[in-house]
Amino acid sequence: MMCMGLAAIDGTIVSTAVPQIVGDLGGFSVFSWLFSGYLLTVTVTLPVYGKLSDTLGRKPVLIVGIVLFLIGSLLCALAWNMASLIAFRIVQGLGGGALQGTVQTIAADLYPLKERPRIQARLSTVWAVSAIAGPAVGGLLAAYADWRWIFLINLPLGAVTLWLIIRYLHEPGRTGTGAGSPDGSRRTRTGAGAGAGAPAAARPRIDWPGALTVFGAGAALLTALVQGGVGWPWLSAPSLTLLAAGAVLLALTVVIERRAADPMLPGWVWRRRPIAAVNLALGALGLLMIAPTVFLPTYAQSVLGLDPISAGFVLSAMTLSWPITAALSSRLYTRIGFRQTAIIGIALAALILAAFPLLPYPAAPWQPALIMLLLGGALGLFQLPLIVGVQATVGWSERGTATASILFYRQIGQSLGAALFGAVANAVLTARLGGAGDLDSVSHTLEDSASLTAEAADGLRRAVDAAVDHVYVGAAGAAVLALLVLVFLAPRHFPVIDEEAEEAERPAD
Repeated sequence: MMCMGLAAIDGTIVSTAVPQIVGDLGGFSVFSWLFSGYLLTVTVTLPVYGKLSDTLGRKPVLIVGIVLFLIGSLLCALAWNMASLIAFRIVQGLGGGALQGTVQTIAADLYPLKERPRIQARLSTVWAVSAIAGPAVGGLLAAYADWRWIFLINLPLGAVTLWLIIRYLHEPGRTGTGAGSPDGSRRTRTGAGAGAGAPAAARPRIDWPGALTVFGAGAALLTALVQGGVGWPWLSAPSLTLLAAGAVLLALTVVIERRAADPMLPGWVWRRRPIAAVNLALGALGLLMIAPTVFLPTYAQSVLGLDPISAGFVLSAMTLSWPITAALSSRLYTRIGFRQTAIIGIALAALILAAFPLLPYPAAPWQPALIMLLLGGALGLFQLPLIVGVQATVGWSERGTATASILFYRQIGQSLGAALFGAVANAVLTARLGGAGDLDSVSHTLEDSASLTAEAADGLRRAVDAAVDHVYVGAAGAAVLALLVLVFLAPRHFPVIDEEAEEAERPAD
């Protein structure tokens, strides 16, 4: 939970300090890369770390991730200009990618199927607390101390986390004690190594060429998606160059992976129906999550007239209900199955998202907050059963890759959603305002509404309201897409591995 907290709070604590950072370092035109650079690095490293955790073990990957994250944090605090800060945020992202996927995998390793929802719900609670505490802590540090403390605060927390992991995490099959009980009485699981008296295991073969091409292809394509239509036009030379480079690297990745003895992106991830269906379904989840996480704060500030902190609380209503229904989902999926539980959750989410455009203008703040509360409850029933379901269908040696795969495609969905829904919102604004316009410029104009007449300000607010309504309709469509994937592609019953049989087949230490 502390490892997850390092990654979770990092995304929210920085956002409130952007004015102070820009005022000190400059670089207003590129400050968005403080977030984009970090998220891109986390996304493209997820599959690499997932495979490495299956090959080398979870604990060494997690330790390396924490160390990289802390080095990046220290360097960020020492940054001398915006370019250096962005570069050091990318170093942080190299560590953050290891934290997110590996923690989810370890939770599945250490706890049996019936206990995983409780553990995963606690991890979800970390994200909920971070969503609320991050902006408040970031604002306080930026206002009363210095923005550099936003990064320095990671060092003592990370040091304690690192010590706890080294001292107390007994990875099954790779340490002297088992993970199932405090005294280690449970049979120890093994991944790549054999027990005592067995022949020495062959040195793991790591597909480094595949890792490099996966990283390069992902970085090129995601940068094109994130910056297209924002940093440069879609049909400009930078976009076309990045898309072409990404396509070439993707083709090269396919060639390398087909020849690799132990590929970084194994083909079985897409040949198995449960994993392939969940990859697509969680990709659609990433797509629809752009509506509340990116556009709702703008709606709350520009249309409802709330300050940034109040707008954050409207969004945080979703994070309150999500862990609760996630924790309770096991009572449902143990009776009707993973697929059916997820279908109920995403069907409810589609209806809730479609209800957002029905809110009156201007809505009272409690109305979108209620929508978010209900949406979080629905998505808690949708996401967690799918993650637990996939983890239950694979053994130790495949669990890291499978977990990283579904998290990777969720991140890909978020990148696609940001590009797609950004284009939708800007198109609606252009049509409503009778000329070129984008959501950011309109929002900034409304922040300085003293120079506007009441009629002009109301017209801008109505345009933003219409743009966000269209985004939520698109998000409802993404939820329907996820529903169709589960209905037509996912198997009715996930092939859950017999944990006792799997345990018995593994050699003991």
